[in-house]
Amino acid sequence: MKSLQSAEWTRREGLARLTEALGAENLRWVGGAVRDGLLGVPVNDVDAATTLLPAEVIAACARAGIRTVPTGIEHGTVTAVLKDGPVEVTTLRRDIATDGRRATIAFAAEWREDAARRDFTINALYAHPETLAIEDFFGGRDDLAAGRVRFIGAARARIAEDHLRILRYYRFQTRFGADLDPEAEDACAELAHTLKGLSRERIAAELLALLALPDPHATIARMRARGVLGVILPEACPPQVALLGRVIAAEAAQGFAPDPVRRLAALLPPSPEVAETVAARLRLSKAQRARLVAAAERRAEDAVHPKGLAYRLTPPVAIDRLLLGGAEAAALKGWEVPAFPLKGGAVVRRGVTAGPAVARILQAVEARWIAEDFPEESRIETLLTEELARAGA
Repeated sequence: MKSLQSAEWTRREGLARLTEALGAENLRWVGGAVRDGLLGVPVNDVDAATTLLPAEVIAACARAGIRTVPTGIEHGTVTAVLKDGPVEVTTLRRDIATDGRRATIAFAAEWREDAARRDFTINALYAHPETLAIEDFFGGRDDLAAGRVRFIGAARARIAEDHLRILRYYRFQTRFGADLDPEAEDACAELAHTLKGLSRERIAAELLALLALPDPHATIARMRARGVLGVILPEACPPQVALLGRVIAAEAAQGFAPDPVRRLAALLPPSPEVAETVAARLRLSKAQRARLVAAAERRAEDAVHPKGLAYRLTPPVAIDRLLLGGAEAAALKGWEVPAFPLKGGAVVRRGVTAGPAVARILQAVEARWIAEDFPEESRIETLLTEELARAGA
């Protein structure tokens, strides 16, 4: 496991400015940036914990010329807007009461108190902003090195505090875990029904984040076997879970990046009505819903002419349908859809009266142009002449 001394993100100019503004002893980098930095994984977002109250953070940043946004000030979070990326700065907290969906918090004075309310040991690592020394209260570094995803404290109690931790456990276990934690697995299965009380947006965000990982197939299969997947996605029966495995393998073999919406489509039967229902239930975006429905309309003949399919439906939708159907889609990687070069005016100049006849000839020429794999414009003239003769024009 690497040291944070070699982590590029720790040398960002903006972090040095923030440290100077707030004071090194009042600040620690925390969570994913520390965890991923120790693993040598690239880091985008950096989060910070502080002993200062939100108003003190805002005032200190203002004196240093750092703009802040009160993104979650009711929970103690202020975002410092820095040249090399925003940093969420959150005052140390402890939970007063939880109901599985939200927590009532109070500000805390000790780093350990703040660490104790976090979900997993590997997410409760704090780094001093100047020395980069790690404060680890619950054995997170050892767990990270061993590939263990372990709740801080009793798994059932931590899940009862926030039901979303069930899905977070599966996501982190897929990404970092080498071995399963029997206590966590049993707790997730036992409390799976509590996921029904969460907002659909939170469910969708975690599910798509899990599906975006390189290979979540074994996890998804385990979630279904333990009764967890059925709570959030009852449509995903064993054949669909098996299809997910084939799609993941096809993406890797054909050089496509993992795509969570395509993988979600694999977990659903090929029914546009089901796709519409799931998209509405998970409150997906319009673009995600459209892709899910288009993928559900896949058919065997999609593989006959992949570029023709991409021309009609856009390359992303065509790639989805081909991979879901077990066909080759590599030819579409980086392929740009050509514009049909023939316009109605060219048909009119050949003696056809403007109106429906022009549209019919354009459609006939375009269909042949697609079938011939988009030949050069010189071929268009020949196709037009032949279609005009066929139409008696």
